[in-house]
Amino acid sequence: MTQTPILDVKALRVEFPGRHGTVTALADVSFSIQPGEILGVVGESGAGKSMAGLAVQGLLEPPGRVSGGEVRLDGRRIDTLTDGEMEKVRGKEIGAIFQDPLTSLNPLFSVGQQLVETIRLHLGLDRKTARARAIALLTEVGIPAPDVRVDHYPHQFSGGMRQRVVIALALAARPKLIIADEPTTALDVSIQAQITALLRKLCDDHGTAVMLVTHDMGVIAETADRVAVMYAGRLVEVGPVAEVIANPQHPYTAGLMGSIPALGARVPMLTQIDGSMPRLDAIPAGCAFNPRCPKVMDRCRVERPELMPSGSGQSACWLKAMETTP
Repeated sequence: MTQTPILDVKALRVEFPGRHGTVTALADVSFSIQPGEILGVVGESGAGKSMAGLAVQGLLEPPGRVSGGEVRLDGRRIDTLTDGEMEKVRGKEIGAIFQDPLTSLNPLFSVGQQLVETIRLHLGLDRKTARARAIALLTEVGIPAPDVRVDHYPHQFSGGMRQRVVIALALAARPKLIIADEPTTALDVSIQAQITALLRKLCDDHGTAVMLVTHDMGVIAETADRVAVMYAGRLVEVGPVAEVIANPQHPYTAGLMGSIPALGARVPMLTQIDGSMPRLDAIPAGCAFNPRCPKVMDRCRVERPELMPSGSGQSACWLKAMETTP
């Protein structure tokens, strides 16, 4: 029996109408996340990974809109819900962890007040029970002396501890899905490792699905089960994280992998991907990566490849089509 994904996104399209025409920010993006699974979404700045997370949560800034496809949460379609209906989904069924914890926490209220308010809003508990759950959540995310720290304010916590509080807030209503957008970027390396280990543990303990948005392949390697690589608003490769890292199927993914220094490896120079990500209003015909691709063919310049089976995952590259053609 096939398990229903917690998150199932099919052919998602996001557009921004403007005076000079409509810009497509996401085009035909499809992926799913199973219970207890972490899907890492990776790519350069401007690839569309954060946009995908915002679209799933119904948080696109006007005039941005979902213009095609569908988003299902635990089998229920949510992209057609009204703003009022989505407000009930966010927080309760979808938790969010953002890059800078200071922007996620209100400096005028203690972390306990913010946790209790969130718990009461979504779970309907009385204040005493909600406070007990708030302390239990702080314990779970590794805050020392939680019964004391629950009454402290955000400025009294270090960056890593604030991020733990934000994770506790995301977990407050026992959501099915957590969208973590660059949750470790502002933290030093040792704290990053603690936060990624915490995400992995919470996933394993609660069966929560996690969409982990990041530009850091090291975080993906340490944390994710599968990885989705994005470029210019499209998915170019999806597969098990170990295989994608060891044997990338798309030239863009290979470039990302080659730009990461490996311990013990003696190489004269790291791989560099020439050029830069195209603007959304100037995406080239064919494969969007073709102006930067070292393996570009004539077909790449005129025809855009869709995701196709490649290894144990999928890749949007005409090289893979050639390999499977008899």
